[in-house]
Amino acid sequence: MTELVEHGQLFIGGELTDPLGKDVIEVVSPHTEEVIGRVPHASTADVDRAVAVARTAFDEGPWPRMTLDERIEVVTRIKDAFAVRHEEIARVISSENGTPYTSSVMVQALSSMMVWDSAIAIARGFTYEEQRDGVLGKLLVRREPVGVVAAVVPWNVPQFTAAAKLAPALLAGCTAILKVSPETPLDAYLLAEIVAEAGLPKGVLSILPADREVSEYLVGHPGVDKVSFTGSVGAGKRVMEVCSRNLTRVTLELGGKSAAVILPDADAATAVQGIAPFAWMINGQACVAQTRILVPSTRYDEFAEAFATVASGLKAGDPLDPATELGPLVARRQQQRSLDYIRIGQEEGAKLLTGGGRPPGLDRGWYVEATLFGDVDNSMRIAREEIFGPVICLLPYGDESEAVKIANDSEYGLSGSVWTADVERGIEVARQVRTGTYSVNTFSLDMLGPFGGYKNSGLGREFGPEGYGEYFEHKMIHLPAGYTGPAGSEVEGA
Repeated sequence: MTELVEHGQLFIGGELTDPLGKDVIEVVSPHTEEVIGRVPHASTADVDRAVAVARTAFDEGPWPRMTLDERIEVVTRIKDAFAVRHEEIARVISSENGTPYTSSVMVQALSSMMVWDSAIAIARGFTYEEQRDGVLGKLLVRREPVGVVAAVVPWNVPQFTAAAKLAPALLAGCTAILKVSPETPLDAYLLAEIVAEAGLPKGVLSILPADREVSEYLVGHPGVDKVSFTGSVGAGKRVMEVCSRNLTRVTLELGGKSAAVILPDADAATAVQGIAPFAWMINGQACVAQTRILVPSTRYDEFAEAFATVASGLKAGDPLDPATELGPLVARRQQQRSLDYIRIGQEEGAKLLTGGGRPPGLDRGWYVEATLFGDVDNSMRIAREEIFGPVICLLPYGDESEAVKIANDSEYGLSGSVWTADVERGIEVARQVRTGTYSVNTFSLDMLGPFGGYKNSGLGREFGPEGYGEYFEHKMIHLPAGYTGPAGSEVEGA
């Protein structure tokens, strides 16, 4: 039996503090269905306290007034601690959300460290102040930290999404409140230990585990200057609606129904081996997952057999077992959601090529087999709606223009890929698909470039200078006639 992990305090402004409410979150293992942890459930009063200390730290504290190099020194210590503790972080997250441990090491832990590292590189090369020639004279354009940031992250990649928000916010000189999911609060306490040891000044960061009601209170708080949210489209629309009351700046990274387009000249082995890991990644619980696989009709049978073979061969089991390739879904509701969509797909007339139920021998835990549907029409619900489970659709197409049309026929536009023997042809397809991130003969999410979505997949960007810039306000200072001072391109603070 797994040892119960219990935390009785909240991390507010850099210190462990008794909660003001009495509610408790029980963390349940998706593998055993047993309680593996308990943490306080943050209340609205705890939110008020966290916002107050963040507000004071931003308005009066040292963090926004430090030089960039001083902030980088602290953030580098955070990044280095992730590297040292990455196996521990991976194991905790796997126990919470079911990510297979061997995948979790990279997807959940080392990738989070890479986000912190990439943000440091972006911050070093960013232009914080510059002089321009205006129509009426010289201008000084400054980029100043936006203020208090509310960062709301999901349960599927909790540390990765936390890093995507906190790294740029902190480097910019902002203060932050991180709201973590009730399903995955245990790893957040590891982050609290890391940032406390790194030497963040008092008030700069608070970490609050809470449900949607408290999240809504946080994002609507008048003391918050910016909200960065990752989650579902429905929740994202609600966040945007609440933020509009105070005209709070908002970045939204939402869902996806991404298409992997296999062109007729593609090498089958390369395409299948390249797509499959990112179709069923995190047990299908990834917004960037390649959930629609578009194959030429002339080679449909070949690819249907190849993908079905891969799916049926994925080893399901205990996420902490190094041999496991497919773990359980995070919660019973997610398991039921996937099973419901499998039923819907069959009712719609799609052909179940493999999977469709609970893996044999796993009678406990929230497991669903790696499932592949063939003969899917893009009008079917299983092709249009984000399932967030291990259910993948195989869609045949006629010519390249039809493939692009199908790829674009979605309310989402987050990710995607194209597979071809002709890279230039692949790049041309990539230019035509309306999605924020696209890969040719690979699947990648590079933290030095912008990441985000078209259409219902989101608003704004994370990563790269584009994402870093989301944590700044722009100020224009008109300079007097005849001013001949130095052109500013300094990076000593913001």
